[in-house]
Amino acid sequence: MIEKETTFFSEGSRLKATLYYPDNSTSGPQPALIINSGYQGFNEFYPKMFARQMTERGYICLGFDYRGMADSEGDKGTVLIEEQVADIRNAVTFMQSQKDVDDQQLGLIGWGMGAANVVLAAEKGRNVAAVASLNGFYDGERWLKSIHSYDEWTRILDEVHEDRVRRVLEGESKLADTFAHYPLDPATDDYVQKELAQVYGFGHPTRLQFTESILDLKVGKVVRNLAPTPLFIGHGSRNSLHPYDEALALYASASSPKTLYTVDGRHNDFMYSDHPEFLMLCDRLKEFFDQAFLVSSSPSRSVSA
Repeated sequence: MIEKETTFFSEGSRLKATLYYPDNSTSGPQPALIINSGYQGFNEFYPKMFARQMTERGYICLGFDYRGMADSEGDKGTVLIEEQVADIRNAVTFMQSQKDVDDQQLGLIGWGMGAANVVLAAEKGRNVAAVASLNGFYDGERWLKSIHSYDEWTRILDEVHEDRVRRVLEGESKLADTFAHYPLDPATDDYVQKELAQVYGFGHPTRLQFTESILDLKVGKVVRNLAPTPLFIGHGSRNSLHPYDEALALYASASSPKTLYTVDGRHNDFMYSDHPEFLMLCDRLKEFFDQAFLVSSSPSRSVSA
């Protein structure tokens, strides 16, 4: 894999990014994927891990740090789904401006919280050929209720309301522990401490406005507008951080040509570059994108568009 450091702007913030090329890149425009991380939004871990596999399978890839993350510009600690969606849309524009990228064969992969982001970005932008959503949640209120007790849930609602008042009267959302309202299950927490906690920039406190952004997330209401763009939904069968029911709900709501792929795993216990389940997932993604790109670049599709 050949790496090229680059940057692009998203609503005035310069975002740090990396272009990943196959070792045997050919001349002329090639199919490409933008790989989007989850909540913490770092290119260095999951996007790079996917890029290593997907470049071997023939794609140019882009990974980037969301605004405010690592060395990307933006307010540190501010994590808003709507801003991350805008970052992805701007990444699409950046990639479609690259001479070695086929702008008719551009796909999105989103992991974790990024799984919802890519659906929203593609539905708004209407200029990507295929979308893959992996181990995500798609209704923020439903998901938060599912992982908290009633008392925890009512406390969270009170804190969100108090923070809104604070933002209005004092001008700033309160910084809190990274996982204050986004608690990790034991298996995910163990993985995070071993694999992610050492990543540069990980664990910065997050403003409580983030939780309000989650509560507003209703992907099921817009995913039907994604059609006819193909949608791949991959999810761990034993995922207790983002329950499998989230994938089922998104699949039921989608009207696109759709694929539901079940991973024999939890949230990220299989997320190692040499893990058989991860490699099989990458194989299925290649099959999905190859088929979607074949359709998107066909003469009949070009004429109808």
